Amino acid sequence: MQSPPIRTWELGTLFLYPRLFLLHFHFRFHSCFLSSLPLSFYLLVCLLCKVSVSYKFPALQSSSHLRASAEFEETGQAKMLTPIEHIEEIRKTKFSIGGQENPLTEDLHQAVKNLSAELYAKDVHFLMELIQNAEDNEYSEGVKPSLEFIITSRDITGSGASDTLLVFNNEKGFSTKNIESICSVGRSTKKGNRKRGYIGEKGIGFKSVFLISSQPYIFSNGYQIRFNEEPCPHCGLGYIVPEWVDESPTLSDLKQVYGSNSLPTTTLILPLKPDKVKPVKQQLSSIHPEVLLFLSKIKSLSVRENNEDPKLNTVKAISILSETNFVMRKNIDAESYIVHLSADDDKDASDRECSYHMWRQRFPVRDENRVERRMEVDEWVITLAFPIGRRLNRGMSSPSIYAFLPTEMFANFPFIIQADFVLASSRETILLDNNWNRGILDCVPSAFLNAFVSLVKMQEDAPISTLASMFCFLPIQTSSFEKLNSVRKSIQEKLMEENIIPCESYMEQKFFCKPREVGRLLPDFWSILIKARKQGVSLHNLSSHDTYIISSSFDRQDYDEILSFLGVKAVNYEWYPKCIRSSNLVMGASDDVYLELLLFITENWSSIFQYTNINDIPLVKCIGPDGNLCLFTITELTQWNGVRLCVSGFLNHASWMIAWSKQFIVAAHLYFLPKSTLKSLCSFSKKDKLMYWLTNQVKASVFNVYENYLSKEQVDGLCAFMPLVDNYGRVAITKSGVLVPARGSNWVGLIGSNPWRQEGFLELGEDYLLSGFFAGVKTPEKGLLKFLETHVGASDIPYVSPPNAAIPTISAPLTKKNAVLLLQWIHNLKCKGIRIPEKFLTSIKEGSWLRVSISGCSCYRPPSQSFLLTSSLGTLLQSGSVLVDIPLIDENFYGETMNEFKEELKTMGVMFEYKEACEFIGKRLMSLADSSNLTRNNVFSILNFIKFLRENYLPLDSFIQSISGGRWLRTLRGDRSPDGSVLFDDEWKAASQVSDIPFIDQEFYGGEILCFKTELKLLGVIIGFNKNYQLVVNCFNSSANLSSLTEEAFTLILRCIRSLGNSSGELIRCLKEKKCIKTNRGYKFPRETFLYSPEWSCLLHVFNSLSQIDENFSGTSLLLYKNELKQLGIVVAFEEAAKVFAREFEQHVLSLSIRKENLLLFLECCRKLKGTPYKFPSGLKQTIREKKWLRSCFGDYRSPKECILFGPDWELISPITLLPFIDESESCYGKNIYDYKNELKGVGVVTEFHEGAKFVASGIRFPSNPSTVTSESVLCLLECTRNMQQQGKKDSLPDAFLKRVHSHEWLKRYAGYRTPDNCCLFDSKWGSFLNQKDGPFIDEGFYGSGISSYREELHALGVTLNVENGCRLIAGYLSSHSNFATIVRIYRYLSEFKWEPDCDSAKVIWIPNGKEDGEWVSPKECVIHDKDGLFGAKLNVLEKYYDLRLLSFFSSALDVKSHPSIGDYCQLWKEWENSGRKITLANCCAFWAYIAEHWSSKAEKTLAESLVKVPVDAGSEISLLRKCDVFIADDLQLKDLFEKSSSPSIFVWYPQPNLSYLPRRKLLEIYRKIGVRNISESVQKQEISLLVGMQLKPVNPKEVLIGRGLFKLILGFLAAKPSLKVEAERRHESMEKLLRLSIYEAAAPVEISYSLPLSSGDTVIVKACRMVRWEKESSKLFTQKLERTGGHKKLIEYATYFAEVISKGVLWEDEDHMFELCELIKLGCLLDFNEEAIGFLMKTKNLQIFKEDEEFLASAFPLD
Repeated sequence: MQSPPIRTWELGTLFLYPRLFLLHFHFRFHSCFLSSLPLSFYLLVCLLCKVSVSYKFPALQSSSHLRASAEFEETGQAKMLTPIEHIEEIRKTKFSIGGQENPLTEDLHQAVKNLSAELYAKDVHFLMELIQNAEDNEYSEGVKPSLEFIITSRDITGSGASDTLLVFNNEKGFSTKNIESICSVGRSTKKGNRKRGYIGEKGIGFKSVFLISSQPYIFSNGYQIRFNEEPCPHCGLGYIVPEWVDESPTLSDLKQVYGSNSLPTTTLILPLKPDKVKPVKQQLSSIHPEVLLFLSKIKSLSVRENNEDPKLNTVKAISILSETNFVMRKNIDAESYIVHLSADDDKDASDRECSYHMWRQRFPVRDENRVERRMEVDEWVITLAFPIGRRLNRGMSSPSIYAFLPTEMFANFPFIIQADFVLASSRETILLDNNWNRGILDCVPSAFLNAFVSLVKMQEDAPISTLASMFCFLPIQTSSFEKLNSVRKSIQEKLMEENIIPCESYMEQKFFCKPREVGRLLPDFWSILIKARKQGVSLHNLSSHDTYIISSSFDRQDYDEILSFLGVKAVNYEWYPKCIRSSNLVMGASDDVYLELLLFITENWSSIFQYTNINDIPLVKCIGPDGNLCLFTITELTQWNGVRLCVSGFLNHASWMIAWSKQFIVAAHLYFLPKSTLKSLCSFSKKDKLMYWLTNQVKASVFNVYENYLSKEQVDGLCAFMPLVDNYGRVAITKSGVLVPARGSNWVGLIGSNPWRQEGFLELGEDYLLSGFFAGVKTPEKGLLKFLETHVGASDIPYVSPPNAAIPTISAPLTKKNAVLLLQWIHNLKCKGIRIPEKFLTSIKEGSWLRVSISGCSCYRPPSQSFLLTSSLGTLLQSGSVLVDIPLIDENFYGETMNEFKEELKTMGVMFEYKEACEFIGKRLMSLADSSNLTRNNVFSILNFIKFLRENYLPLDSFIQSISGGRWLRTLRGDRSPDGSVLFDDEWKAASQVSDIPFIDQEFYGGEILCFKTELKLLGVIIGFNKNYQLVVNCFNSSANLSSLTEEAFTLILRCIRSLGNSSGELIRCLKEKKCIKTNRGYKFPRETFLYSPEWSCLLHVFNSLSQIDENFSGTSLLLYKNELKQLGIVVAFEEAAKVFAREFEQHVLSLSIRKENLLLFLECCRKLKGTPYKFPSGLKQTIREKKWLRSCFGDYRSPKECILFGPDWELISPITLLPFIDESESCYGKNIYDYKNELKGVGVVTEFHEGAKFVASGIRFPSNPSTVTSESVLCLLECTRNMQQQGKKDSLPDAFLKRVHSHEWLKRYAGYRTPDNCCLFDSKWGSFLNQKDGPFIDEGFYGSGISSYREELHALGVTLNVENGCRLIAGYLSSHSNFATIVRIYRYLSEFKWEPDCDSAKVIWIPNGKEDGEWVSPKECVIHDKDGLFGAKLNVLEKYYDLRLLSFFSSALDVKSHPSIGDYCQLWKEWENSGRKITLANCCAFWAYIAEHWSSKAEKTLAESLVKVPVDAGSEISLLRKCDVFIADDLQLKDLFEKSSSPSIFVWYPQPNLSYLPRRKLLEIYRKIGVRNISESVQKQEISLLVGMQLKPVNPKEVLIGRGLFKLILGFLAAKPSLKVEAERRHESMEKLLRLSIYEAAAPVEISYSLPLSSGDTVIVKACRMVRWEKESSKLFTQKLERTGGHKKLIEYATYFAEVISKGVLWEDEDHMFELCELIKLGCLLDFNEEAIGFLMKTKNLQIFKEDEEFLASAFPLD
């Protein structure tokens, strides 16, 4: 076969998209092409695509194969090359050593280097690569695979390496193919063999050693070669060029290092790079001892160091051995075994070995989890390892995740997960977000559950105490990986729904319950139960009190976390009374145990038992007056009128007291503690605690016949109503049935709990088993029970009726004895005809209690999944079924017993028939298919099984019937059932082109599927075509491309139509919608195809788009199917052709594609067909007349009745009209169109002028340049308008006509052209107000006086005639004027007729500048009045230009404001602010006068937001400063201080003197509202500290007026002000501060500093002298000496300062009243605080003091 040529675009793709290029080549070219490519071209492709070489080219094929092939051709016998010859051949043929140099060697060298360096993140992973390679190697049978690492400091290679690593492996050794692979890139011999167990996938294998060694050596099977990291000097290529090694090292060197004369087959010698010695030694020293755990081949691995001086050894030696003890098959997809690892590393022997329970289970791979790297794998194999004891670790962390070899993931799980995970490039972790890995992790919970159940429940011989340790494998600790936490959560959820908790049982077999059904007991109670059990106390019904009790070996503190993880909780407190009551624990146990029971109750009395039913059970042993032992409840002993418990104070008095009580039985109700119990109590370690409880809670006191016999009928009658005591001590008369006591009963041995309780059965207490003595008659042990069985019907299994409840114990394996007992029970029920309850029978059918044998291995299965077949048939089926095991009842275990119970086993669901076995196998297979797709091997197993049955002459129907309906067979249309699937062969080739036949996927199954034609046919698969037309039709691919059908395929379709008749309707409908008919114009739809006929051929010639069948498509054979072709819709008759032509004509009409030739041919055809029997259908005629298909001179298409044939009558109106004349240009229809005038008229074309008057109204068109419109044309149009009015309604013209007339400016005015609705017709009425040129009047000079004769026509066209209606037009014309007189005239006209503008654009006002100059402005820019003259430069003041009449018009019509607004004033102020200039006093007064006059809340908000600066007095003018830096002078002292020290002024301006129209008070209030602050609120005061060393003179307080008068005044003020709310105590505390003051007289003045921060960052600071100062921290008052000779100024100054200081000191918490107190103190100070004067002052102010204040003053001033 010739290879196709390489196209140019493919070479371009090579460099732009190399991966796409390679993919294209892969699909497009065959191997013959690949083999013909030059080697250099192929290697370039691989290099650019970064892919491995995967095709074998002649240049890359085995050189030994080439040599052998050549020699074979010469001699006829192949000759094998020796190893050295083989290496030389590779060097010569592959690497051109000795030949022409390869230009791509350097590129290949770099590619290999990059791939090797980037593969792993850490150097040390080369070790895992080597272990992985060793696991994938092949080993001879009988060889125990081993791998040994030896590191030595001997330079055996002569390379100068300080250390060399040697790797010894006893594999089969390197083959020729292996050598060629290792000398290549990506030519691994293990590729695609992952199914065969190969675990490597990284792609470089051996080449990873270059990370640590630049010259690795291989000695194997006679090969002695090495590779070099550096490029070979002969070919320039490194890494893969082999060199033969004769010495350094030699074999003797290797034997010396190995320590033996016999070497393993393969040895790798790796001289280590200097910088890699330490990492390699560290990794060798830390190799994990569990590295072999999941390797199936390598059983031994060792590491050691060999140096001449052993003291130099630094590597920790280790030897690891792996051994698999046994394998046991569990079910169809899992197996378990034990692996034993031992590691000898000179450590403790206890840490040298460990065994692991291994559970390996297979899961089918789900489609949604498939990834490219695992496409060939159909099932996951998950292995879980459970370490038995301490794991091997060598002091290292133990990984939880393995991918055959350990990763570095620690999941915190107590078990190990192994699977074929996809790893990260570093091999340290698995990719948790990878679909493949997610699928594996989703299966781990199921695998764990199966493994755990197997460990716990399937070890029937293991004691239950050993099972608890298995629960240590539960993942109770959380993981640091979120995905693994979800695995843990899923495991927990599955476990909580599984019967896995071992329960306390006295049966021979173990039974298990769900965690939520189990309860835990207190440890002290367990101790009591264990001791009682050893003493023979029956505890068989522990799990009969509504809760199953966990096994005592598991109910320990060590397992608290595990049980909490599973959700196991403690029993309800009421369980303990039930257990004690029903278990004979009180009477059956020894006195020591009995006292421990009472102590248990005592110690838990208040926390647990005080309010439980423990009070109502027989608990306290007593000896009654009759001398008999009896039991009482605590309730009975604590009732006031009940019996009394007596305890003898001395042991030797006990017998006498009991005897005394017996003698006086009627005299007292005294019951004594039994002597034996009392004796044990005396020696009890916690006697005092127990006695305290007995005396306080139990209220104990301490002291120093006529002989006759009844008939059986009489006995039965009496027994029917005889009360019975149940195991709880309750007396019952009515009951549904009676159950024998638990101890020794069959029902306890089989079931363990009492399921009959819910059905009203009474369980007898154990007292009925005891012997008794009454009335001189002794009853032997169990004698009373036999009586009850006879007369009351007390029953036991197998005679009791079963409950309608599930039996938990049957979910676990039963002993042989219990299994037989269960069968006997069913047998008795069937014999008695008793109906078996549904729940009871279901639990038997589904419980895994029946022991079966599967391929020689024993396990337990439900009866519904078990078989009892003849041994020969069972063996035959088991050997024939590969996928599904047949679970046969284990007759070696049960013996012949099971054959005696065949009917009972059938009732339980056991299967006996061969048919049932086949159905079972089929259902199991279909169940597997439902959960996932069956793999290729699964399907072949099914076919082999059918073949096996057929060859053994066994019936096939049952098995085939059970599987034939399942969708498990992979076809090209997905998974299908065999029935209806097809095995492809050549007969189906034509059908495959047109139908989606479900052919079996032979690419998936391979050629092997063809070997099972008989079996496939039995399953319903169709073999051969056999006229299976119906299947072709059923599977017809409606979406297939049928435009390339072969003759055979099209003929097959016609045969299907003929064969199936009416059943082929759907096929015909589908084909009608497909281009499947080959015509002279290609493939067409059947409905598009014509059968040619010359009689009406003119129809086919009009349009070149109608197709006819290509007779060459299928030759004359097509004529045989004429009827079938007609069914497909092919046109064969004229009537049909005419209809198709009509549709075609209409389509051309719709697409406007009828050209000149089409029209002329059509008109010619009409002429030819005229007078013939071939008539156009009515629909076609209507289409011709009504549809738009004729092209007009406008270039558009119109219907014939909308077109005009041009003539001379149309010339007069044509200058201002556009009429739809047929396009007669040569580029369209041409002049020949007039040859068919009659035909055109026949289809409706307008050819006469009188018929086309209607076109004028719609065809009116004005030129873009109105000056070209002549007056004659306009007058003609007006005349035409008059005619249209006469022909139609007089006052109505067509809307379209009016729209066009109004849309163009064609009517001439004195000032240009306008539309009619924008023009006026001037007359005398207009002249009384305006001149002709004042407005938009029609130019009579242009049109002449005759224009006036068309007033009605002009009015109809929209021209304004009446003077009162022209305001809008005149106002619109206003802006075109600039003459002031004309504008005033127009304003007066508008005012006369009260014009109001309809939009803002019409509102304009002329501001004149002389008579002929000025400007138009908006009314918003104008104001009528400006009384202050502030806005002359900002607004246009109209009163300057217009008279009062027009001013009123401007205000009403144009909304001109009368005066400037607040906003205008604010804007004016902003301009003043921004100008930076001072303003005049007059302007400032005018501004603020207007603000004051128009002040409102809105004005306040506007000014506060707009004004940034406020006025400040600057002499003759006013300055503007930021209002945050200007203040109101509300404190004149501060004003005086700051005016002296600051310039410019910081105080706000106000008029001086005060103005009547601008009051100062009003203005200051406005300032405050807009944000100007008071100086008193803004200033910051700071008292300057007194200088150290200043002369201070202590003075008497009275000298500075601090005396009784001051105190009395302050107390009166504080007491009399209700708003202060100062109680007496607080008033006195305030006064005490004054009393404690130390008064000093200062020589210098006391200074006060005032600071005022400004927005600029500066601070204005002033200082003032004060005469008084109070330092509160030191309780000191400083004052200047009062010079009374200084005059009144000094006195009032001192009084003011003194009052301020004292009032602030007293009322420092209440500033609101501070000023009022200050004024009082100032006045008192001027009066020298004379008491009489103060008293009068207080009365005038309505102030007084109270008695407590008088007392305070008396104590404070005793001498006064």
